[in-house]
This record gives sequence, C-alpha cells and structure tokens, in this order.
Amino acid sequence: MRGIFITFEGPEGSGKSTHSKLLCDFLKRRGHKVIHVREPGGTKVSEAVRKLLLDKKNKGMTSACELFLFLACRAQIVNEVIMPALKKGYIVVCDRFQDATVAYQGYGAGLDLKLIEETGKIATKGLKPDLTILLDVETRKGLLRAGIKDRVELKPYGYHRRVRQGYLKLAKREPKRIALICADGKLKEVQDKIRKVVSDVV
Repeated sequence: MRGIFITFEGPEGSGKSTHSKLLCDFLKRRGHKVIHVREPGGTKVSEAVRKLLLDKKNKGMTSACELFLFLACRAQIVNEVIMPALKKGYIVVCDRFQDATVAYQGYGAGLDLKLIEETGKIATKGLKPDLTILLDVETRKGLLRAGIKDRVELKPYGYHRRVRQGYLKLAKREPKRIALICADGKLKEVQDKIRKVVSDVV
C-alpha cells in the first residue's frame, strides 16, 4: 500500500521546520512508519546544492538560476528518497516542496508561473502531496522570528510579502489539499491544529 505524502509550507519564520519535526515525533509514537525530509536537501547531491543556494556570498544568483537549482534538488530527493519511501508504505513529511517554488520563485521573484508548473512536473515526476500544511504568519513578524541566517532571508521585505501572498493564493486555489493554519499562537496550540488536520488523512 502506498504511503502518505505530507508537506509543510510557509513564509520565513512560520515555524514549519519545528512543527514538521514535532508531527513526525507524534506519528512515530502512534506507531506509524515515518520519514522526515527537507528541501532543499535530503540527499548528498541536494545538500551540496543547498549550500550554494543559501550561502550569503552568492548574492548575485539570478532568479532563474535559483529556480533550476531548487528543481534539481527536488528531482534528486523525489527519485532517491520520497518515492521509494512511499512505495514502502511510509508517511513522508517534507519541509517544503513544489509550492515553495511557486511562492518564492513565482510570486516572490516574478518568474513565469506556467514555466514553474511545467518544469516542476519533471522534477516531481507528477507527485503531489496528499496534504499540505501551510503555516501563515504576518511578513514582518515572520522575518523578525527568523532573523537573517541565509541568502534567501536577506531578500527585501517586498519580496517576502509577495511570497506570503502567493502562498495564500495557492491555499485559496486548492483548499482540499492545502490546510491554512495561523502560526501566531503558542507552539502547542498550533501543533494541536496540525495534528487534527493530519488525523483526517492518516
């Protein structure tokens, strides 16, 4: 039986990395076979590309270059980790996936959304999440939470605001797949909301 593919999305400082790990721990305690992966990263090739993408020294990287590097990472992790795990019946929890590329490189950087959709199909082999948890936080608050740790977080406020708006548009377009959760509350409150949504698919 095929496993379940759950992705976490959200702008900077939304807490998706923390909450995706907490969900994995919860599901494991419930006896499920779970694997947690992150994008970009998760394989030897993808982790090497991740360093290029997030290094503050690479400020001159173009949006198109960024797009294809993210897609390269995704193609590798889908083929090497995600699809094999799903075939074995695992619940795969992924910190960012194709929606992030639409939000960041599409809405944030202004690249053609159709191009992102078509190239994304190649990278993902048509794989779509069964459920996407979109953690939403007001842009300024999120950036203050995150701090400036990498090249993406160095981008201007307007870019990050467009990313958030892009995510909200995606949630409106696909309400059955994307569960929009306000990430402003206390950690336990937000995690409880996530677990409630996940219980409908697991």
